Amino acid sequence: MKTPLLQLKNVTMAFGGLVAVNDLSFDVFENEIVGLIGPNGAGKTTVFNCITQFYKDYQGSISFGVPPVDLKTIPVTEVIDQGLVRTFQNIELIPDMSVLDNLLIGAHRQFKSHLLDELLRTKKARQEEARLTAKALDLLTLLKIDHLKDFYVKGQPYGILKKIEIARTLMSDPQLIILDEPAAGLNDQETDDLEALIGQIKKKYPLTILLIEHDMGFVMKLCDRVCAINFGKFLAMDTPSKIQKNPLVQEAYLGKED
Repeated sequence: MKTPLLQLKNVTMAFGGLVAVNDLSFDVFENEIVGLIGPNGAGKTTVFNCITQFYKDYQGSISFGVPPVDLKTIPVTEVIDQGLVRTFQNIELIPDMSVLDNLLIGAHRQFKSHLLDELLRTKKARQEEARLTAKALDLLTLLKIDHLKDFYVKGQPYGILKKIEIARTLMSDPQLIILDEPAAGLNDQETDDLEALIGQIKKKYPLTILLIEHDMGFVMKLCDRVCAINFGKFLAMDTPSKIQKNPLVQEAYLGKED
């Protein structure tokens, strides 16, 4: 049997008397795109925060990697070293730095040279900087925004900012990227462009993607499988076409007919 890259087992997360995630279990396998869907307040972002260890006081277990590692044993600042990175609903870029420098920040843990090497601009430091700069430029070219490399992030259109944020996650050579509402705030053309871009990224890099998204057309066209939850509880996990026809999912979104 194939080993999951990410596995949630009986995960429960409560805030006082409010249970945001309730005994949730599902698997994500290598090289697939999985969508996590549910109505507003279903607990989707809380699930992401548990996976990335922003919340650690959940019950149950979350394991990642092959062989699996219990993420609860990993400090939140070191989760990225396991090959797991995420984007946020609100874009987290540094506005007064260039597009290229924002990408290089995403690779900061790949620098092996010491601070003294950086200060003295040793050969090792220069080689590392050149390698990572070339990598960043390749990503910007793939995203067709290499012409913006020296421009400040501040003032860039929202669709461009989304691309920059995704490119920055790729700088860390992730195994799994978690995308939190990547199409939020985009117009129809930008959403189509993002869908095509994620498809290109998936072909070029050995990646697994887990995403939350309210745009059901985006989810259904892009994802291999979809996990539906409501009030933090598992409803179903299946192919997009079967999820759309699932009565439990339909009831969660549309309400139960009298």
